[in-house]
Order: sequence, then structure tokens, then C-alpha cells
Amino acid sequence: MKALTLKAASAALLAALVAGGALAQAGAPLPAVHRSGPVEYLSGGIGADESAAIQSASRQWPLALEFAIKDRQRADFAADVKVRIRDARGDEVLQATSEGPFLLARLAPGSYAVEATLAGQTLSRKVNVKAGQSSREMFLWGADADKTRP
Repeated sequence: MKALTLKAASAALLAALVAGGALAQAGAPLPAVHRSGPVEYLSGGIGADESAAIQSASRQWPLALEFAIKDRQRADFAADVKVRIRDARGDEVLQATSEGPFLLARLAPGSYAVEATLAGQTLSRKVNVKAGQSSREMFLWGADADKTRP
């Protein structure tokens, strides 16, 4: 009888933990996944909840890009960044506009050239995506890229 009660209690605890995790995730859903050519991606991160959800999910995506504008003492997140990714042969595999400071992309392992353009200023990075790992790149523009400020 004790074994049956213990199993029932364990099952109830497991169910509560699973339900609690689902509720926590439901409070901060990820943005929709889009497709550009063969590559799935998502972008966003406006608001603390969505930003935290994307940062947490980034470990499951082969490439995570982050965009910010440096303004004297701090960095502000950037959005509406035009992103182009080319593979080692120079073929474009992704072209998108980030809807927030983060863009996650499901790229096959390999070498890529990433261009990120904000307010006419393009920054470039070479990235290597390795199987089973997540690569992260930060793009940081100077304050002159922030056209929203006087």
C-alpha cells in the first residue's frame, strides 16, 4: 500500500512540475518561426519576457545573433536590423529583418558570412556553426546608428 501511495504521490508531483513548466512558458511565448530559403529563424526580444524566452531558447539554435547600439555608458537593444547570411560558397541562405534585438537561425554546420545593417551602417562577421553547439555573435553599432534620438 505504501508503494502504491508513493507512486501516486510521485506521479502527482511530476504532473504538477510539468504543468507548472508549461504555464511558465505560456507566459512568455517565443515569436513565430519563419523561413528564408532553407533556413528557419525567429527574431524578436522586445519586452523582458520575450527577451528572456529567446535567450533561454538560444541554446537550442545553431546561431544566435544579438543587436545593440552603444551610447556612451550603456548599450540599447536594436531592432529592424537587416540580416543577410551567406554560406562558404557565397550563396545567400538567409535574408530577413530582425523584429527585435535577437535573431536565432537553424543553420547547417559550416562557415558563414553574416552582414547586419542598421540605419545604413553594415557590420560583418564570419561565424562557424558546429554540430550540436550554439554559436553567438554580437553586433554593436555606435550611437550615430540610432536615428530615433535627436
